[in-house]
Amino acid sequence: MNKILYLSQFDLMSSLSEADLIEMDSMTSISSFPKQSTIQTPSTFTEGFYFIKRGKVRLYTLSPEGKQFTVDMLSEGHIFGELNHISLGTRDLYIETMETCDICLMDRNRFEQFLIEHPAFMMRMMNVLSERIKQMSELTQTLALGSLHDKIMHNLCRLAEQMGWEEKEGFCLIQCIITHQEIAWMAGASRESVTVAMKELSQTCRIRTSFKSVALHPHEMMKFRKMASPL
Repeated sequence: MNKILYLSQFDLMSSLSEADLIEMDSMTSISSFPKQSTIQTPSTFTEGFYFIKRGKVRLYTLSPEGKQFTVDMLSEGHIFGELNHISLGTRDLYIETMETCDICLMDRNRFEQFLIEHPAFMMRMMNVLSERIKQMSELTQTLALGSLHDKIMHNLCRLAEQMGWEEKEGFCLIQCIITHQEIAWMAGASRESVTVAMKELSQTCRIRTSFKSVALHPHEMMKFRKMASPL
């Protein structure tokens, strides 16, 4: 697939004309990364906006004791990075690939000029920034006040919205391979406690699990969307 075709698949790019996409294509460079490659650490951060063409990445922090906490997981079409005063909050994070990834880097100077010349595109980017801030605020509240069950369900619903899901036997199957360890990183808990909690959630039919996959009861997705929707 040529770069113009895959750029047009990004929701952020949907307001651009074919000529704009060709211009965007000319300022894009692509790098491929194997699974479990480190794209960035806090000490290796460099300014720039990155688009995920293929694959999934995990954004996480490390405590002084070395404990990991997953801040977010991003799939194809999502963006991360920081450019001058426009930030997606990834400067101080570790970013690693969850599978083989193709990552597009936008040329800094040309991209800044592109934003000036395309105000509609800039507004869409501001909407992305606003949504990211809103999601992180909700996550912070859940982590601070919720039980382990609440934390797990919030993160699984958020993951389903980001990665996509399909209906299977009356449940919403998350379109992402995910392990108990990865769920533990998202919930800020131990793998052992998450395994127990997942079993309890399954027994109450809030989720359905199989090998490295999780399906959510539709009512859980409805509750999450109602909570996430603006007043």
